[in-house]
Amino acid sequence: MSGSFEEYLLSERIVSQSDLDSVGKFRQETGASIFSALRKASGVQPQTLVRAVADFHKVPKVEETDWQKFQPPQANISYAFLRENKVFPFGEVDDGVLLAMEDPSDDQSINAVRIALQREILPRVASSEDILSAIERAARERGSSAMWQDTAKTTPGADDVEHLRDMALGAPVVRFVNQMIQHAVHARATDIHIEPFDGRVAIRMRVDGMLRDVAPPPAQMAKAVVSRVKILSGLNIAERRLPQDGRSRIRINEHRLDLRIATIPTIHGEAVAIRLLDNVRRMLDFAPLGFGAWDEREIRSHLSAPYGLMLVTGPTGSGKTTTLATALSLLNQTHRKILTIEDPIEYELDGVNQTQAKPAIGLTFADALRSFLRHDPDVLMVGEMRDGETASISIHAALTGHLVLSTLHTNTAAGAIPRLLDMGIDAFLLASSLRCVVGQRLVRVLCQHCKQPSDEELTLGSIEQRRLIGGDGHWRAVGCERCFGTGYSGRIVIAEVMTVDDEIRQLIQPNARTADIEAAARRNGMTTMIMDGLAKCHAGITTQEEVRRVALDI
Repeated sequence: MSGSFEEYLLSERIVSQSDLDSVGKFRQETGASIFSALRKASGVQPQTLVRAVADFHKVPKVEETDWQKFQPPQANISYAFLRENKVFPFGEVDDGVLLAMEDPSDDQSINAVRIALQREILPRVASSEDILSAIERAARERGSSAMWQDTAKTTPGADDVEHLRDMALGAPVVRFVNQMIQHAVHARATDIHIEPFDGRVAIRMRVDGMLRDVAPPPAQMAKAVVSRVKILSGLNIAERRLPQDGRSRIRINEHRLDLRIATIPTIHGEAVAIRLLDNVRRMLDFAPLGFGAWDEREIRSHLSAPYGLMLVTGPTGSGKTTTLATALSLLNQTHRKILTIEDPIEYELDGVNQTQAKPAIGLTFADALRSFLRHDPDVLMVGEMRDGETASISIHAALTGHLVLSTLHTNTAAGAIPRLLDMGIDAFLLASSLRCVVGQRLVRVLCQHCKQPSDEELTLGSIEQRRLIGGDGHWRAVGCERCFGTGYSGRIVIAEVMTVDDEIRQLIQPNARTADIEAAARRNGMTTMIMDGLAKCHAGITTQEEVRRVALDI
């Protein structure tokens, strides 16, 4: 074996030199492994990467379906170690233990497993997705309550703050909370909900926009778990009668996380919501988010303008902040000064001046915008147009030579215009400043390992719309271990991009009608969200049930 793995990938034309440049930049910014960077920054498919690693290192590859034929060895190896190193001992043979690995040259992990099992180790190359799926399945089968048994027996009935503090700092509680957060990261969860009920506590995680139950601790430990979370975020554990908000920053493997914690009192104790914000600097682009070629071209055209207002619309959780962060990453060049006011800051962008809104001390979106205009900015980003004052300042900034990006809660792109007029914006100012409105929703992506063509009739959209996308063919969700039985893995946008041209400007009047504005936009080439969703159903990316779930009101 001669040469580096990167040189091998180039020689086999698996990646280009520009791909490797992107991978190198991604690794420098995030500290990610070469394998993680190849998947995230160059788009190399998991199975392609597995074949390349196996061929380069001359180590057999193995599919998860093959290793399920074996019985895993009994060993006391922590799941944290397995997850961190992406290894899983999946079977025993006469010669030793079969070890699924993402990187078969990782001698340290091989030696550690050899010492733990007292057996020879036989590496096999597998995708990190297969390995992590097997680890999570093993963790679920073993269950997470066993570690609590001794501690739960010692829990007194007294609701003593000092005792809770001691419990919250104890090893079982700390270990459970750490494993809960780590499990959430590997499951791609965006939120964790801890909810006390009569005689039990429920823990749910939001994955791909849907809540999912996970194994809870015993009910006696609920207060200690809540106290541990409150200690992490600097909240007062003695105050359980009032809602509290806090934040914390932790690091799990390659993930640097901001935790936003909110508590509320309920009749059975405190409920906690934890928002997980991944602050790893990522390679952001529109195509991987799900924007079509026409939509991306329109957005990039408006981002190249020297001034004007660009809005991204949709309900809470529709990916608006990610779209804006992608736009800012493209604008982020040394000749531009970019200022943002956000609540919360979800993406850290190197070279962008980002400010966290703090209404409690008077730092609102409107107040920050006024200050920003004295700092000679080229681009301004406002996290949300929450009121007429913020909207008015944003529009005046757009009229005075600044490119302004923001979000708005409306159902469609066309609906943004009547909404802004209702907020008290003068029609002639809006017509002069508004350049583009992006409307979007997030739909779940079909699991590529178990999706199947559907025999059911495609009923989404009109007959004419289905004819335009190429027919009635579509796919259905099935469910497998990889996707936790849901049939879906990941999310993607369905979008519509409305360019404000002369015809639409003429329609921006105090009595503007959404239907008229949308009709004009469609005449000028806008693809509606329903059409975008239909196209993604036909391509096997999502299902008509998903599109209907998020876009029923459109």
